[in-house]
Amino acid sequence: MRMRHLTVIVGLAAFGSVAAPLSIRPALAAEHAKPKISDEASAALVHMGQSLRSQQLSFKVDTIRVYSDKDGTPLHIFHTMTVTVSRPSHLLVELRGDDGTNKLFYDGKALTLFSPTLNKYTSLPAPTEGAPIQAMLREAMSRFGVDMPLADLLSDAPNKAFLTGVTLGRVVNTVTIDGVEYRHLFFVQPPGIGLELWVEKSDRALPRRLIVTYYKLPDQPNFIAEFSDWNLDAHPSDADFVFQAPAGAVRVPLKPIAKTAAAGRRR
Repeated sequence: MRMRHLTVIVGLAAFGSVAAPLSIRPALAAEHAKPKISDEASAALVHMGQSLRSQQLSFKVDTIRVYSDKDGTPLHIFHTMTVTVSRPSHLLVELRGDDGTNKLFYDGKALTLFSPTLNKYTSLPAPTEGAPIQAMLREAMSRFGVDMPLADLLSDAPNKAFLTGVTLGRVVNTVTIDGVEYRHLFFVQPPGIGLELWVEKSDRALPRRLIVTYYKLPDQPNFIAEFSDWNLDAHPSDADFVFQAPAGAVRVPLKPIAKTAAAGRRR
């Protein structure tokens, strides 16, 4: 999965207040390996992709992510994000976490990151006006070296994006979470990345949990996301995605963030 996490907000909207997260793009050679995905796992992802291609949707996600402090000590940071999407080119992310509150706006013309705590914001123009969300997030990642591990869910083909670089996939079992049955899926992405995904055991196949484990990194750190409050029939207005600078807000230049030296990167 092109796990270029929406923690772009952590790396950018916090204006450098949080250390860069672990990088997770795979080696390019791994992307060309012929995947061995079980029929049941493949079908679950297809249903998930169909649901996530809804024209307008919203959801909430709680995440736990590893980052390194100035001494190289692995620590954890917690965030809660509320995501609203209006395809093809509108995105709003409201983030609350250990490092404060931040917002991301994409209105088809520019991606704007705003820190209410600091009353500062910065903007990145769309590669082309009206560029799809996927293209805008790809631009942000390539320009500033940040990862957005949940961006696959916002792509034009979520199931295909999730499988980028994956060589093996299967269903582990079925579990019940809050009275609802979910398929527990497991995928392998060389070199040394394991993906666990829990999707609703229904035609909607909405994701409930995602865990990414980096087996080749010291201490095998992981990224954890738990989804809730899915609404596949949201009705946001175009105005919801337009950033209006509050009084006294300061615009700052968006500086590139150094890429982390991880063994492999999830794309």
